[in-house]
Amino acid sequence: MSSRPLSIGIAAAAALLLAACGEERVASYRVPKEKDPELPMAAADSGAQAAPGAGPSMADTSVPTAGGDSLAWQAPAGWAPKAASAMRKGSYSVPGGGGESDLSITAFPGDVGGELANVNRWRGQVGLTPLGQDGLDAAVTRFSANGLSFTLVDLSGQGDPGAKAILGAIVPFGGSTWFFKLTGTGAVVGSSKAEFIDFLHTVKAP
Repeated sequence: MSSRPLSIGIAAAAALLLAACGEERVASYRVPKEKDPELPMAAADSGAQAAPGAGPSMADTSVPTAGGDSLAWQAPAGWAPKAASAMRKGSYSVPGGGGESDLSITAFPGDVGGELANVNRWRGQVGLTPLGQDGLDAAVTRFSANGLSFTLVDLSGQGDPGAKAILGAIVPFGGSTWFFKLTGTGAVVGSSKAEFIDFLHTVKAP
């Protein structure tokens, strides 16, 4: 056998081997390394957002208290003053009926939704159904003292002396609405009604 065919065969085999190597190099070059996906900015910042369904923060739901002139009053000697808070203009522990009730005095700008809305808010807190506008006058007692108008709301006689009760007064003054709210059991709040009304008659403008 001559060396020429052998040389041609070796050359052909070498060409095929080189071609195969070349294809392998091209294949490895054309498959880039997979990169980690980038998070959208909204997702990256989600740590600073409120959790779904968490509702607004306390800063979003705060209600400003009324500024300007403050009403004045004279509490009975037996009422124990309690520490003031950012929301309360005054706070007392009121004894009566074998227990104690809590008196809060607050004030907010404007009419805070109107008289009917505030009466119904208190009714809801003691488990009563809301009133319509036509039932409001029969459910409250109105009187004037020291140049102020009072709307008295008595939710202390609901039949169960151990149930939650409220005795409150709504007083418009200086573009704001003041709330005097006595909260406790029906027995305790009911026994303090006369003293509470006497107290309201001491409330006056500065």
